[in-house]
Amino acid sequence: MSLESDVMREYPGDGVIVEWHAARCMHSGNCVRGLPLVFDPKRRPWIEPLSASADQIVEVVKRCPSGALQYRRTDGGRETADPPSDPAASLP
Repeated sequence: MSLESDVMREYPGDGVIVEWHAARCMHSGNCVRGLPLVFDPKRRPWIEPLSASADQIVEVVKRCPSGALQYRRTDGGRETADPPSDPAASLP
């Protein structure tokens, strides 16, 4: 195993810090397709969180199937999405 695969890198943005855990990454490409201005594997650094809003970044990071991408809000924004509403809960 290379040293690179053991590394966690942080990429600070405006209101969010993106973490990338290299050893977990399965290179699904969801991040690149979801926000190519932020996630570009041909660029160094490959994550540029200043290129989108914290909310946009959070939505894409949540779709990472391996958990290699994670985030921390630094702007007081919501850490998780609202739970789906239960239509049955509104019935009398």
